[in-house]
Amino acid sequence: MIEELMPDTVVTVEAHDLDDAGHSPLHPEEEPLVARAVDKRRREFTVVRSCARRAMRKLGVPPQPVLPGDRGAPRWPDGLTGSMTHCDGYCAAALARATDLASLGIDAEPDGPLLDGVLPAVSLPGEVERLRRLAGERPGIHWERLLFSAKESVYKAWFPLTGQWLDFTEADIEISVDPDDGRRGRLHAALLVPGPWVGGRRLTHFEGRWTARHGLVATTITVPHT
Repeated sequence: MIEELMPDTVVTVEAHDLDDAGHSPLHPEEEPLVARAVDKRRREFTVVRSCARRAMRKLGVPPQPVLPGDRGAPRWPDGLTGSMTHCDGYCAAALARATDLASLGIDAEPDGPLLDGVLPAVSLPGEVERLRRLAGERPGIHWERLLFSAKESVYKAWFPLTGQWLDFTEADIEISVDPDDGRRGRLHAALLVPGPWVGGRRLTHFEGRWTARHGLVATTITVPHT
């Protein structure tokens, strides 16, 4: 799912079977991070890092532990930028050389309704109105969940560039639908606070893509250098 949303410069590894014995074990440095975690959390933590290390190999980088840095964001090997995501029954990691992309973010969520009270906390009035229009025109996708996923991807791409928090309401996301395939499309995230400097200019927006398949919604944001 994630792979189809990414440019060729990004290596993506996905896992749909979290019990597959073929996943690599945790590094010793990672073990303490989930020493007291419940089994589900430990499996997801292990599998998504196995995906990340397989992506490193594809880029010719020796597999290394993926440890949390500031605000829990993963620390990648020098010269790489990347993102990870996991939800029930699905994990994915996407990596690129830092010379190819300034940053990227990925997220996957179950294609189901958000819990009560979440949408008002993460959305802007204009976004809610656009979601209503999408739901009326194209039922069958939980658009509010897709918006939440897009906000997560935006933050994951934002943080490595700024080292700062970005509130859900500080990016206004427009979702467009592919006219040839109603279950995928593009994202435009207007930044409502001063954006990061990339390639000598301050960014005012991020661009991305989305898909809804196999009971999941997935979103990606890629930030080029120019």
